[in-house]
Amino acid sequence: MNIPNILTLLRVFLIPILVLFFLLPFNWSYLAASSIFALASVTDWLDGYLARKWRQSTALGAFLDPVADKLLVATALLLLAQQHHNLYLTLPALIIICREIVVSALREWMAELGKRSKVAVSSLGKWKTAAQMLALIILLANPPEPTPWVIAGYVLLNISAVLTLWSMLLYLKAAAPHLSANDKP
Repeated sequence: MNIPNILTLLRVFLIPILVLFFLLPFNWSYLAASSIFALASVTDWLDGYLARKWRQSTALGAFLDPVADKLLVATALLLLAQQHHNLYLTLPALIIICREIVVSALREWMAELGKRSKVAVSSLGKWKTAAQMLALIILLANPPEPTPWVIAGYVLLNISAVLTLWSMLLYLKAAAPHLSANDKP
């Protein structure tokens, strides 16, 4: 166990706390939930940075980091979709969650073929993540009313969904030659 892995585990531990604060019936609960999500998002960047800088990458960290990210984002998207009840949020949430499932399965399959590097994280994925995290921080911080902040959050989330689809198509294109019936793990 090292500091980067502890930060990743902290991110997982923060998920039920995020849910709790989001569901509290107080006006300040939005800002508290958004702050918890922002803290968890910073740990996502920090654990990877420290693991590389201190050369403390581990198999546990390589497994747990993307799982923690997906759990955090899916939880925030589900909370927001339930509360906002509109297509501007629900459709991109559905796209993002479904894409994460498809790309995770694709990466697992490619790893079994020994071709994991063909579907490694790209710079487009990093932009997608940045837009997504900022959108979620904004949306978690505000009640579901059509304010300029919420509209900005919807716009960023929809941009993130477009980048999500685009990156998924690029991953599928890179993996396509290896997805024939002749390639078996």
